[in-house]
Amino acid sequence: MKKVLHIITLMIVSCALSYAGNTMTPEVNEVITEQSTDRLMLIPDSLASQVQSVINGNSKIVRDYSRVNLDEKVVVKGDTVPLFLRDRNLGRYDRGLLNYLYIPKGSWHFGLSASYSGFDASDVQMLSILSDLDFGGSMFSIKPSVSYFISNNLSVGVRLGYTQGNARLGSMGVDFDEDINFEISDASYKTQSYTAAVNGRYYIGLTRNGRFGVFNEVELAFSSGNSDFTRNYAGSPRVTHTTFTDARLNFSPGLSVFMMKNVSFNISLGVFGLYLKNEKQVTDGVYEGSRFTSGANFKFNLFNINFGLGVHI
Repeated sequence: MKKVLHIITLMIVSCALSYAGNTMTPEVNEVITEQSTDRLMLIPDSLASQVQSVINGNSKIVRDYSRVNLDEKVVVKGDTVPLFLRDRNLGRYDRGLLNYLYIPKGSWHFGLSASYSGFDASDVQMLSILSDLDFGGSMFSIKPSVSYFISNNLSVGVRLGYTQGNARLGSMGVDFDEDINFEISDASYKTQSYTAAVNGRYYIGLTRNGRFGVFNEVELAFSSGNSDFTRNYAGSPRVTHTTFTDARLNFSPGLSVFMMKNVSFNISLGVFGLYLKNEKQVTDGVYEGSRFTSGANFKFNLFNINFGLGVHI
C-alpha cells in the first residue's frame, strides 16, 4: 500500500511541475543547451522564443530593423540632416547594413600624413652568404591634403606629396661557393619625387555617435622625379641619372576614428592599383635609353600603409 501511495505522490508532483513550467511567465527565462553543462544563459522574454528556436535549429539570428526609425533626423551646424543614409543594395540580397551619418555635407577636411624609416646592416641577416656588409639608408615622405564633402559621407579632394630616399653601400662581399663570389663597394642611390593627386572618398558610419567609420578611396595620382645611382666602374666613379613620370589609379580601403570632436585618425591600405610609367636614363652625360612600363597590382602591400591625422571644420 505504501508503494502505491508513493507512486501516486510522484505522479502528482510531476504533473504539478509540468503544469507550472507551462503556465509561468517569468521576467527572465533560463535556457540551457543540451551540449553545455552547468551553464545558464539569461535572456529577456522578448527574445526567448527566437533564441529557443535557434537552439532547436529551426531558424537563424538576423538583425531586425523594424524598430529603427530610418527617417530619424539630427541637427548638425544648425541644419537638420538624416541620421541614416539610404544606400542601394549591391546585388540581389539585402544584407541589413545601416550607414550612419559620419561627416555631413559641406564639411572641409584638412589632412597630413608623414613617414620616416631608416635601415642599416643590422636589419639584414643572410647567414654566411654576405660578408663585410656595410650599408644604410632612409626614406622620408610628407603628404598634405584637403577635401570637401559634396554630400553626406562623400568627399572629393586633392593631395600633394614629396618623397625622398637615399641608400649607401660601403662594402659587401657575396660568397656562394668557390666559383661564385664578388665584392661591391662605394655605391649609393638617391631619389626624390613630387606627386599631385585627385581623390574621392566614401565613408560608412558604424555607430550612431559618429566616432568610428570605414571608407574606400579612389585616387588618380601623377608623379615626376629622378634618381642617381653612383658606383665604381674600372676604378672610376660612374653615375646613372634616371628621370621618370608615372600615372597611377589606386583603390585604398581604410578605417577612420574620431579621437576628438574635430580631429580624426586615419589608416588606409593600398590593395589594388593600375600604373603607367616612363623612364629615361643617362650615364655620365651619355643618353642610354628609355623604357615604358604598365601593369596592375592586386595584393596587400606592407609598404603602402598610410597613417594620417585629419582636421574637420
